[in-house]
Amino acid sequence: MKQFIFLLVAFVSLTAVGQSKTVKTENGQIEGMTNKTGDIRIFRGIPFAAPPVGNLRWKAPQPVANWAGVRKCQAFGPSPMQGKPAPFMYWSSEFLIPESPISEDCLYLNVWTGTKSATEKRPVIVYVPGGGFRSGGGACPIYDGESMAKKGIVFVTINYRLGVFGFLAHPELTKESGYNASGNYALLDILAALRWVQKNIAALGGDPGNVTLAGQSAGAFAVNFLTASPLAKGLFQRAIAESGGSFVASPIRPKLTLQDAEQQGVTFSKSLNANTLSELREKSADELLKATGGLSGPIVDGYVVPESIYAIYNKGHQNDVPLIVGWNEDDRVSGPPVKAEVFREQVKERFGDKADAYLNVYPAKTEDEAAQSQRASSRDESFGIQDYTWARMQAKSGKSPVYVYNFNRKVPANTPETQFGAFHSGEIAYAYDNLHTLHRPWEPVDQQLASSMSSYWVNFAKTGNPNGKNLPNWPAYQPTTKNVLILDKTIQSKPLPTKPQLAFWEQYYGVEK
Repeated sequence: MKQFIFLLVAFVSLTAVGQSKTVKTENGQIEGMTNKTGDIRIFRGIPFAAPPVGNLRWKAPQPVANWAGVRKCQAFGPSPMQGKPAPFMYWSSEFLIPESPISEDCLYLNVWTGTKSATEKRPVIVYVPGGGFRSGGGACPIYDGESMAKKGIVFVTINYRLGVFGFLAHPELTKESGYNASGNYALLDILAALRWVQKNIAALGGDPGNVTLAGQSAGAFAVNFLTASPLAKGLFQRAIAESGGSFVASPIRPKLTLQDAEQQGVTFSKSLNANTLSELREKSADELLKATGGLSGPIVDGYVVPESIYAIYNKGHQNDVPLIVGWNEDDRVSGPPVKAEVFREQVKERFGDKADAYLNVYPAKTEDEAAQSQRASSRDESFGIQDYTWARMQAKSGKSPVYVYNFNRKVPANTPETQFGAFHSGEIAYAYDNLHTLHRPWEPVDQQLASSMSSYWVNFAKTGNPNGKNLPNWPAYQPTTKNVLILDKTIQSKPLPTKPQLAFWEQYYGVEK
């Protein structure tokens, strides 16, 4: 009996050491926590850059100061500066950050890992949150990484600066930068997080040579910009973009030059009666948040993004990594539909001699038809054409495969008023096996879809190919067949359902073959 007790104690001791909640990073030791079942270690609120406050506001992220002792990393760090989160449209509370803390001091990341040894080298997913570059953060419940960690992934969520804090450009900022550009601080934040992963993730059992950069909506736009950025070369080996890209100008993401953005910054500064950069930096974060104007999205700055993404891919100068890209059946950013007659007049006014071609693919003969066409047009112009062009350009100029999906499962709703179909962001809980974080009347088919979809994502992170045992085959995108994987009650590969509609936008924006 004594020998048995000794062996049991020894086993428990070895297990405790293998699952230590304390890890040494390059800046100092951090202490995390374990999940309820004890098989996943969780580290929240790890700083990956110095607080971007005071004189560091609107500067590239700076190194973290080292600390002595053990830093407790058991609570999420502050979310980026943004308005008070409140549910709206189809985004219920699970899609939102906690109400507090919210601060300029926001450059923190979170890690979920099931590894028991620093030698395991599991694949890593670094997830970039969405939110239109104005809201969001890594602490949203639907981004919880425990399920992916249970599937063998070291899962990382990050924060980055938002709105005017993440993107303000100004001639004085360009002059002081040292790289003759300004704006795009949010992209630089994401790069800093990726560099932190390169230096530290091995201590958490992750493989710094097998990193997948993933994101949805604004996060997918950011992923797109970084696949085109020479500064990101070698920092990730695969990429996943859910409903977002920036190959063409669009109503939600117009194209701006650095000079345009700088002028916006000058106007913004004047609106706050700040005549110098130092006076602008003296403004409180709340004053800046409440002010209107100023840039709130990435630009071609000549540094992080040397030229347009389309031009970079057209030349084959992108970071050539395997891709998953896709969009949702009910992805859209439009408001309530207008009457059919009004819609037809709007089409004629906007598209002129292309109006007939537009109405051929988005008909408006009846009120129901016009409403459906408005929703489909918003989806295709805002998201579909971006990811479709991304897939086509990667297939044209890259060597790595690209896998395209359409998420068409109408997310179950609690009431008829909350039935928004396969809405923008609705796929997130499925892709990361997080249905348990979203309060909906799930059916068995949803559980199966979440299991399959997350398995595709995990397989892709491991090997660059999403296919695996007990999964319907997902062929790589080919320009000749234009097949996509339909993710719905039934999963199947089919020719792109919206090919005629996207062909219109290709021609309209001048990105057709």
